Amino acid sequence: MNPATFLRVLGPEPWNVCYAEPSIRPDDSRYGDNPNRVQRHTQFQVILKPDPGNAQELYLGSLEALGIDTSAHDVRFVEDNWESPVLGAWGLGWEVWLDGMEVTQFTYFQQAGGKVLDAPAVEITYGLERILMSLQGVKHFKDIRYCEGVTYGELFLQNEYEMSCYNLDEADVADQRQRFALCEAEARRMLEKRLPVPAYDMLLKCSHAFNVLDARGAVGVTERADCFARMRALAREVTGLWMARREELGHPLGTVSSSTDEDAAPAAAAAGKAAAAAAAGPSSPELFVLEVGSEELPPDDVLAGMAQLRERLPALLAKLRLSHAGVKVHGTPRRLTALVRDLAPAQTAQESKVRGPPAKAAFDASGAPTKALQGFCKKAGADIRSVTVEADAKGVEYCFVVVNDAGRSAVEVLSAELPALVGSLSFKKSMRWNAFGAAYSRPLRWLLALHGDTPLAFTYGGLCAGDATRVLRNAAQPELQVPSASAYLSLLQQQGIQLDFEARKAAIWQGAAAAAAEVGGIIPASASGDLLDEVANLVESPTVIRGGFDPAFLELPEDVLVMVMRKHQRYFPVFSADGKLLPAFITVANGPVDPTAVAAGNEAVLRARFEDAAFFYREDLKQQLADFRPKLKGTLFQKDLGTIFDKSVRVEALCPALAAAMGFAAAADTAVAAAALCKADLATYTVTEMTALAGTMGRHYAQVQGLPEDVSTAIFEAVLPRQAGDILPASPAGIVVAVADRLDSLVGLVAAVGAPSATADPYGLRRAAYGMLQALVSNNVSLSLRSAVALAAAQQPLPVRGQQQEAVVDFVSRRLEQLLVDSGVSAEAVRAVLAERGDNPALAASTASQLQAALDAGDSGPLRAIMTALSRPTRIVRGKTVDVSVSVNPALFENAEEKQLHAAYQAVAQQLQGSSSSSSSSSSGSLDVAGWLAAVQALVAPIDAFFEKVFVMCEDEKVRANRLALLRDVAGVTKGFVDLSQLPGY
Repeated sequence: MNPATFLRVLGPEPWNVCYAEPSIRPDDSRYGDNPNRVQRHTQFQVILKPDPGNAQELYLGSLEALGIDTSAHDVRFVEDNWESPVLGAWGLGWEVWLDGMEVTQFTYFQQAGGKVLDAPAVEITYGLERILMSLQGVKHFKDIRYCEGVTYGELFLQNEYEMSCYNLDEADVADQRQRFALCEAEARRMLEKRLPVPAYDMLLKCSHAFNVLDARGAVGVTERADCFARMRALAREVTGLWMARREELGHPLGTVSSSTDEDAAPAAAAAGKAAAAAAAGPSSPELFVLEVGSEELPPDDVLAGMAQLRERLPALLAKLRLSHAGVKVHGTPRRLTALVRDLAPAQTAQESKVRGPPAKAAFDASGAPTKALQGFCKKAGADIRSVTVEADAKGVEYCFVVVNDAGRSAVEVLSAELPALVGSLSFKKSMRWNAFGAAYSRPLRWLLALHGDTPLAFTYGGLCAGDATRVLRNAAQPELQVPSASAYLSLLQQQGIQLDFEARKAAIWQGAAAAAAEVGGIIPASASGDLLDEVANLVESPTVIRGGFDPAFLELPEDVLVMVMRKHQRYFPVFSADGKLLPAFITVANGPVDPTAVAAGNEAVLRARFEDAAFFYREDLKQQLADFRPKLKGTLFQKDLGTIFDKSVRVEALCPALAAAMGFAAAADTAVAAAALCKADLATYTVTEMTALAGTMGRHYAQVQGLPEDVSTAIFEAVLPRQAGDILPASPAGIVVAVADRLDSLVGLVAAVGAPSATADPYGLRRAAYGMLQALVSNNVSLSLRSAVALAAAQQPLPVRGQQQEAVVDFVSRRLEQLLVDSGVSAEAVRAVLAERGDNPALAASTASQLQAALDAGDSGPLRAIMTALSRPTRIVRGKTVDVSVSVNPALFENAEEKQLHAAYQAVAQQLQGSSSSSSSSSSGSLDVAGWLAAVQALVAPIDAFFEKVFVMCEDEKVRANRLALLRDVAGVTKGFVDLSQLPGY
């Protein structure tokens, strides 16, 4: 990063500059083959410090000045949060897409060199080659007309090819490491000389040497972390020294003004307007509209903001005693809107009884009111003659007055409370953009608040609310006055803005389906979930566009093509009715555009994306999948547990014993073969670029290379499930490898760093445990958790003590409890089952489901009667010392009822024997709930008869002990099956 950016955004001095510079990215080397990805490109850098308040509008104006018709092309701001761990710098912003192609990086810097910026700066980085490609209508960077008669390729293609060869193939690794060390040493020497600019220059050279090493594939995880730490430390020292030097020079460029000087005028104006509005507010219930306008919110933040407003605005209205007929919340990328129907013109009158000082302090000896009472009455607005004296629950007498609050106007109370409501909206990542210190997902640019036709003039973040809204930026009039709240929705609709999220989704889905049908295709239902949600919150005026691509690209794996379209471009892929991918896609532009121009632009972008994917794919096919596995030695899993390669070796070693424990001994060899390769695709070019394809590409490369289909399938299934709602492993070998991989992570990481805390789970162990349990439960695979944990512990490179193994079991058991509750089983039923069968997740799941059905049957089923009967012997023996070594002696029975209960128990015990073990080798061999109920039901009548005729706690010690032993055994029929004491009504 140029020092004119990195250093100048620091400190309080204003800085507004623009400059062109070459940018070198060795990792983007493509030998000149990719249409729009090069290792050396030219960028035009703009820094605006402080934020002028209209940076996006200035930027769009610059595109118009360059010759881009923003009313014809689709220009969108798509979330892209920039971060440089090396420089300790980050910011929030967007990629700017021009017909689907990223042409600019737009960022509000928040931190640099580990230091929070005094005045956040706007950085706008134009990608000149890509903008020129759009302006000139060419499809490859080499075809750009550089000047009359000379193309960009004729000037720079040789440079691009040769530097790609250097970056990817020829750069000497040892030499680059030496360059890094030399530049680092020189940077430190410059710091000692108090010369921050040359020190930073050396830091940039360190960074370039590292980037070349990275492009050569020579940087392992440990070395990467070490290099990052060294460069980050240099960056912190450079920035500290730079700021100190500028302060010593007296900040020659001046300082950015603080908000203190700027707050007074808007606040005073707002106060005056609020007072006038309160006097002229509605006299009857009217629609109220609140609109919080901003620069483009990330899609997830639109949903988060809507959810918060739905919860907080009704609560605020209730607190303010403002009646209404309902609240409706909407959101688009540029606005969060709340509409309140029939909002009352004023607060509901309220009469309240207010307690004052104790009576003994309220009156003097003569009975006259004291200053304490007078002050209380003045504050309450009550006459002293209205004071009453009453005693509280403890008999202490206090003074009370009845206060009648007629209420203030809705305009007045809302104007006072709305700033706090807007300020309470929070997001995963928030930012500052001006000197007022307000934080929001992206910069706030306008606030609208109308009650009927009355504007509410409150201030927040340097903005004064009013009656103006903003519509599409390329509209003839981008800012419009709203005459009244009732006109708000129709005004936006007239401007083509679809405010309702669900309606926007429906319009997009209907339009996409219709466009796909034009080429005989369909949009799969799977696209109607997260992708549709995201697309609907990237636009507020959807325009559906259909494009196509060269059918030759269909030779690439379908998963790769779909991933590129959905993940990278937010396109809807088009399929034939029989499920085959067609060479077409659907994109959604924002607002009215030239469909032909936008389609052509998106087609060019997709062509470049596919060319990149083809490059990676071809490189991967040059090697066998097994050849990638050794490269995992350079990727650290965890410092005490070794590399990803080490992890794959442990998983491979764990599979035979685990397969036997699961009853899948016949699949052990397949599982071992798959385990050896299930992580190998992490080192491929394709998965490095598109990490979500891990497992998918492993299966594909295994199939291409002719490995057995069951091995290929297990390689893929090892990563399942990848997220909530994903498919689960189904083949025996796939289940074994998926469970083994997650067991290794759980046991190893708990031993190395401990179980996750309530707020932090950096290694995703909750997800790992949940996925492992889903694989076992969905396939009804019996496995003892304790035994499996012990097997995994034996493979770890560090000792795993018994206490740590128990911690793993406990952690997984809590996830199992959540899994079963999520499936619809009551928490009580889940706990009852886990107490006895929790060591076998599949058995516990089936038992819990059946137990819930038995509970739901109520009195019409046998469970209630059995619970009532068994609760009696349980209560008798609970809390008493019953010697477990004492066996029931029939010779000591004195009553027929004792003999009958003993005989019934023996018969039941024989049926249950061997059927309730939580670690049974096969869950199908374990007694189900219906079988258990049928067996135990035979005890109900003998138990009832026993307690009718037999006195347990008799004087004869031997007889008493014998009866307690009998009841102990009878109560124990639940052991290994269910703990009935956890159930309600037991």
